[in-house]
Amino acid sequence: MSFTVAIVGRPNVGKSTLFNRLVGRRVALVDDQPGVTRDRREGEARLGDLDFTVIDTAGFEQAGAETLPGRMRAQTETAIEQADAVFFVMDARAGVLPDDRAFASLVRKSGKPAVLVVNKMEGRAGESGRLEAYSLGLGEPIPLSAEHNEGLPDLYDALREALPEKTAEAIERADDDGPHPIRVAIVGRPNAGKSTLINRLIGEERLLTSPEAGTTRDSIAVDLEWHGHHFRLHDTAGLRRRSRIDEKIEKLSVGETLNAVRFAEVVVVLLDVDNAFEEQDQKIADLIESEGRAVVIGINKWDLKDRNPGDISKLREKAREKLMQLPDVPLVAVSALTGEGLDRLMQAIIDAYEVWNRRISTSALNRWFEDATSAHPPPAVSGRRLRLNYITQVTSRPPTFVVFCTRADAVPDAYKRYLVNSLREAFELPGTPIRLMLREKANPYEGKARRKH
Repeated sequence: MSFTVAIVGRPNVGKSTLFNRLVGRRVALVDDQPGVTRDRREGEARLGDLDFTVIDTAGFEQAGAETLPGRMRAQTETAIEQADAVFFVMDARAGVLPDDRAFASLVRKSGKPAVLVVNKMEGRAGESGRLEAYSLGLGEPIPLSAEHNEGLPDLYDALREALPEKTAEAIERADDDGPHPIRVAIVGRPNAGKSTLINRLIGEERLLTSPEAGTTRDSIAVDLEWHGHHFRLHDTAGLRRRSRIDEKIEKLSVGETLNAVRFAEVVVVLLDVDNAFEEQDQKIADLIESEGRAVVIGINKWDLKDRNPGDISKLREKAREKLMQLPDVPLVAVSALTGEGLDRLMQAIIDAYEVWNRRISTSALNRWFEDATSAHPPPAVSGRRLRLNYITQVTSRPPTFVVFCTRADAVPDAYKRYLVNSLREAFELPGTPIRLMLREKANPYEGKARRKH
């Protein structure tokens, strides 16, 4: 294994559930009763294309060294010492408790890179706990539901940022045949031609195809080299409306498709030219945008269409109208059957991947920010002026920005959309999701008594 991650936190926050999820099988005992785990347990974990050692630990409790809880805590401290990084897990529904604060301090003092995992985020009940987690001083909280397999792609990205060198080395070792491939998921409604497209790209009948919808059930990965670029293509089951999913196998297939989207870097939404941009296509685009993946639209069966001048322009206009959450998303007309347009499709994937990974310097961002806020100042709210101070990019994949300001909760959604659209246009970020967060600057005088005159 390439590196080691310790999972730590107070009792009953879901550490063993996360351990089992990463290991891929039920190894650690899980129960609602706190304190089930006492010894530290190691396992071989896989997260996306990363293989590493993960250590499950006993819940942190403040107790004397000679007591059983004290000895359990010593085991956890040893695990932190041995680990290259730490997943610090808290319960979003319970919020930040005193034990969380005490042992978050211990993790900070260890000097190990830490990822703050806010578990049990299914539904909306944990949102206040996620916001409260910022006070622990361990960076951006990663929302997760280990029980429901939600949030692992964000955990993957956070681990890559926490251990950039070790994770890059792990990927290189896992890919001895060449560089890290771009992970591409091909998704769409049933019978859009996804398997036929991949067969045409790789030049062989690798995947079963049929005029009957629903032939593909599993998410199948195949490798492709195209003009010196490496790809791992995931064929997926067609996504139908939830109300039409009846069979247990089909429900499992949909779950596999959703996982393929979550771990993809670029998602190709393949549409049938005769019924493109229907309601289900829009829902698929919503899913991809919410997961923050780069997107390319493929209009398939182009060989069957009676073509007229301006048809592509009309499709792009329809995409702008129907997919408002993904402005100017790349759109390519293809024929999976004849191979027409596939070179353009592959180049669009490479371009979308580059945009998704793009970083913009803080100086360039703030020059744009000053111009954008001067041209269209934020509105006053309840007679008080909102002050937006500066902006910085905190991560890519997708491009994510933080604006530091006063009264973050008072900035209207319409103004945030204005900033995102202006940002997209100024720095040429077509199609890719953009995340914009608002943070209030810390008040250096808060909590200090006023001087007496």
